[in-house]
Amino acid sequence: MTGPTGAQRVVVIGAGPGGYPAAFHAAARGMDVTLVDPAPHAGGVCLQRGCIPSKVLLHVARLRAEVQQAERWGLRYGEPTLDLAALRAWKNDVVGKMSSGLDVLLRAHNVRYVQGRGRFRDAHTVHVSHEQELVAREFDHAIIATGSLPALPPALCVESPRVMDSTAALELPDIPPTLLVIGGGYIGLELGSVYAALGSRVTVVEMTAGLLPGVDRDLVRPLQQRLTPRFAEILLNTRVTQIEDREDGLHVTLSGAEVETVERVFDKALVAVGRRPNAADLGLEQIAAATDDRGFILTDGQCRTAEPSVFAVGDVAGEPMLAHKATAEARVAVEAIAGEPTLWDPAAIPAVVFTDPEIAWCGLTEMQAREREVPVQVVKFPWSASGRAATIGRPDGLTKLILEQGTERILGVGVVGAGAGELIGEATLAVEMGARARDLALTIHAHPTLSETLMEAAELFFGLSPHYRARA
Repeated sequence: MTGPTGAQRVVVIGAGPGGYPAAFHAAARGMDVTLVDPAPHAGGVCLQRGCIPSKVLLHVARLRAEVQQAERWGLRYGEPTLDLAALRAWKNDVVGKMSSGLDVLLRAHNVRYVQGRGRFRDAHTVHVSHEQELVAREFDHAIIATGSLPALPPALCVESPRVMDSTAALELPDIPPTLLVIGGGYIGLELGSVYAALGSRVTVVEMTAGLLPGVDRDLVRPLQQRLTPRFAEILLNTRVTQIEDREDGLHVTLSGAEVETVERVFDKALVAVGRRPNAADLGLEQIAAATDDRGFILTDGQCRTAEPSVFAVGDVAGEPMLAHKATAEARVAVEAIAGEPTLWDPAAIPAVVFTDPEIAWCGLTEMQAREREVPVQVVKFPWSASGRAATIGRPDGLTKLILEQGTERILGVGVVGAGAGELIGEATLAVEMGARARDLALTIHAHPTLSETLMEAAELFFGLSPHYRARA
């Protein structure tokens, strides 16, 4: 089945970092592509309400911290003043320019953009509804790329402008004197860092024993040490059991190991306890596609659902819920539609927490190696021995390699420190290519750079680091 021009007809539902790349890949192969999304412009949560606006604000937060740190270097400024309207305008300008760029690319690729919500009628038809209009789009293949939504536990669902999810927090409606951040994961810590830098007294509540659950503790430690004086409180092993919106603020009941059951009052709260797949109301019951018990759409190694004509990529298709994972899966799905040999089987998907310091990792973590009883050797190079880290006043970092015991193959890499996210690309390439520690040690890195820490970690494994000697 093909369109009037003989081209395969592809409908992509969702225009985020999985959807619009899928549309572009399909169009580049000569397919007749329709991209469907409720928003007036492509980009999805990542561009419009997530990755990009949050990084704009995190850059401002980091700049303020650097201005304060500069006093130690003899460079003194007056106390910064915040023009909230100007900051909002800059954030919106960045998003607007990138969104306009996508509009240009849509036209250049001859991708038909249809605003509305897509819902399957059958295995070859999608109904697109917008306002009062309902349009049927027939397809040969469809790709679901509807992403995810903030998770809101019932106890925290309070209808109040004082209770924000990540989307509302990024709008910067104001800078509350006190802010409760519920959840010590990457969203809570990133946005908590922004509001703390802009003047809020931030309290973070995390129900587990540590910030960033699932991340190796030695990578989290430098971040927690830096956040502790910046936040009013970090309460671990603590739950929020109730929120009441009263005239004088949010009355929040906390309970846990670090606090007795107690009521606190905050001006605002940010609920950042994770995200859930956006798979509801897609009409999946009309086709053979199925979901697991967490709501993720089940797919095979080519991102194909149980319905042969329908594929799913990105957050809606499973963890890790990362934009670049969605983009990579989009390529696999389109290659499968085109009949090209392809398989979704990455050795490493990098993850970055854009706090200050940043945390980045890829491949096998030390924690996972322990849990899976994988025999590994771990080597750690502290940034206190890095010349570049010293020059920027950031010796608080760490680079570590997870090596397969006996072969020296690099199974995973973890980095914490300023700009860690910019270093993880080389590490991911090393894991993906099956590089050994010796390959990394023999790769000449420019001096003085933070990228040297990858080389020096490998050199340290052989006892050859010129700048650091590990304790016996």
